[in-house]
Amino acid sequence: MKNILVPVGSSKNALSHLQYAVDFAEVFNANLFIVQVYNVYTKAGTMIKVDKIIERESNAFLNDLVSKIDKKNVDITVKVLKGKLIDTLELACKAASIDLILVEPRTNSIKDEVFLGKTSGRIIKQTEIPALIVPEGYKFSPINNILLALKSATIKKEKALKPLIDIKNKFNADVNLLLVKTPYYNEGDFDVEEELTKVVNKTTKTENATTFQGVLRHFESHNPDMLCVVRRKRGFFTKKWEKHVILKKDFSSNIPVLVLRGLK
Repeated sequence: MKNILVPVGSSKNALSHLQYAVDFAEVFNANLFIVQVYNVYTKAGTMIKVDKIIERESNAFLNDLVSKIDKKNVDITVKVLKGKLIDTLELACKAASIDLILVEPRTNSIKDEVFLGKTSGRIIKQTEIPALIVPEGYKFSPINNILLALKSATIKKEKALKPLIDIKNKFNADVNLLLVKTPYYNEGDFDVEEELTKVVNKTTKTENATTFQGVLRHFESHNPDMLCVVRRKRGFFTKKWEKHVILKKDFSSNIPVLVLRGLK
């Protein structure tokens, strides 16, 4: 894991989120790219040029945040980017060979009932880069125990497990695999392939209506430092992300959530 990207909004959690990002990147000796994306929607008949103003203010905002954190020995690049959020982030990720996006749950939303806001939800749902959702105010600590929740252990995409493997190896963490049999179960879904077998320390099988319910049932008994799930068409958050927003009543986590891209 060499390059990590952190999109920054206007939330009050931005400072603590950036500090976590720095602490996390330091462990991997990774480069950190801190970005803010803006778009300008002009009204018909207006001739006011606001691009430079927004860019200047955004740069000042990001640099002020960076000046307040302990940068340690991490190589930090600050960028203000103009364009549509997802398209711009994907271009930035490609240009900088990003391995992981660190996402705060609510970049702009101030509603207490919201776990994952609209912007963060779109980043998780629509980008193809693995992401780590870091709870608000969460302080970095070693990751010793990871709960990997899957409804299918089939892996077809090359390097799909790489972020999980990198984290496991760096922290010498245990990975506990939770295989959840849902109504969408297909024969062979629980056949664990060699690539995954090498990662997993222990496997538990359960039967629940959704992968999410399986996690709720076994969360306390595993007591993980990190939850790892997969974003796929019928994945962990699909129904909950139809409008990009996830409410705390539907899902909330007080530990980081690593979201891998579809394994199939």
